[in-house]
Amino acid sequence: MNPASKPLTFTKTAGLTIGAVAAFTVAYSTTWGGCLMLLFFWCLIALTRHGSARVAFYSGLTIGMLAYSIQLYFFYSIFGPAAIILWSILAFWLAIFLLLAQLSFARLKPTHAALLVPFLWTGIEYFRSELYYLKFSWLNAGYVMPGFCYIGMYGAGFLAMLLVTAFCFRREIFAWLTLLRLFLILFFIFVAALLFTPALAESRIPRRGSVAVAGIQFEFEHYKTVLQGLDDLVVKYPDAKLLVLCEYTLHEPPPDEMKAWCRDHNRFLVVGGEQPTTNGDYYDTAFVIGTNGEVVFQQGKSVPIQFFKDGLPAREQKVWDSPWGKIGFCICYDLSYTRVTDELIRQGAQAIIVPTMDLESWGEHQHKLHALVAPVRASEYGVPIFRVASSGISQLVDANGRVQASAPFPGEGATLHGTMALLRPGRLPLDRILAPFCVVIVCVVIFWLAAMRFYPRVQPHSTAP
Repeated sequence: MNPASKPLTFTKTAGLTIGAVAAFTVAYSTTWGGCLMLLFFWCLIALTRHGSARVAFYSGLTIGMLAYSIQLYFFYSIFGPAAIILWSILAFWLAIFLLLAQLSFARLKPTHAALLVPFLWTGIEYFRSELYYLKFSWLNAGYVMPGFCYIGMYGAGFLAMLLVTAFCFRREIFAWLTLLRLFLILFFIFVAALLFTPALAESRIPRRGSVAVAGIQFEFEHYKTVLQGLDDLVVKYPDAKLLVLCEYTLHEPPPDEMKAWCRDHNRFLVVGGEQPTTNGDYYDTAFVIGTNGEVVFQQGKSVPIQFFKDGLPAREQKVWDSPWGKIGFCICYDLSYTRVTDELIRQGAQAIIVPTMDLESWGEHQHKLHALVAPVRASEYGVPIFRVASSGISQLVDANGRVQASAPFPGEGATLHGTMALLRPGRLPLDRILAPFCVVIVCVVIFWLAAMRFYPRVQPHSTAP
């Protein structure tokens, strides 16, 4: 039976809306609540039982405004009343998903629509996270399901939605053996990828070993204070050969005193600064100072933050062929985008270093949300990540996505230390093919629904026996 033929009452609609918001909030506010994302998906699917596409759309808008504003309340301290517009834009994509899902259930057999729903979810998530000007990947379902992220953060959301829709329409699916087989094939493909993909990633370049790394958190300190902090750091961790400072540690290229410090202490130093341009602008840059006292590598920020004075987008991406292996650099927000990090992996990166500027005034919750990104990226690519933030939460994450060391928020002057193993080049997860394909599916569905709207002779599926 078509679920759209049984409209939900107002009470049930309100209950599902509250349930969805509660499940999403707990999933993102606790370390154990990732499984509640399945409950969130179940509430969304249940809401598609409305006979009215308008009600489905506004239900999605309500859920999005409540859930996203709760998690991103710090937007108000940054953007003021304009934060309401940003929350609304994020909520709009959730509303579009519910609208398309409801229309699909209204016009297709339940089993056909159930199979379509995971593609709609993933396509919309990928588009809003990666493909337009206001792209914003935070609050993606994959960030609270790191155990599934060997197949990619978008693939994790696809798999979760696939399991939920299969459960919700299990009777119809078991009645239709062909579709059941397709579900099983998809399920076992993803399970196989989850279990065996890490074992298939063989090294394509010589393994040069590991490096002891250390970092220190400073927010807008004078570089002389930073140098004193580096003196203390090498005393505390004498084995550390690669030291890392945060984004915007400097507002210029590295000064001669900092270069001389690296030469005198025989250390490599990664420091965030600004590379000026001839027209008065600059590139937000990670500089690598070698043991010879010279800048041996530098990488600009690929995706400057929208609405901030954050420099120009980098003209190119390269990896540093360090003494220990190939290291890629993502500057702060860059790590949030697979289209940025994927390129480093394609170039053979065996590890990623992330100088980050997160202001203390943005609050602890913002720092906790940002700290979800590095473990997921490490799990996706199978490479370690060393992320040093200005006021926390800094992290050393191993190639399996496990946090090995961290420094707290706000933690002015706090340090972290560990060993970064550069064992093999990273791998691209399976969802890097799946997610763009899902965007194509969403576009096809939108054109199909538009054709049905403007050409009445294209009849929807009949539910009559």
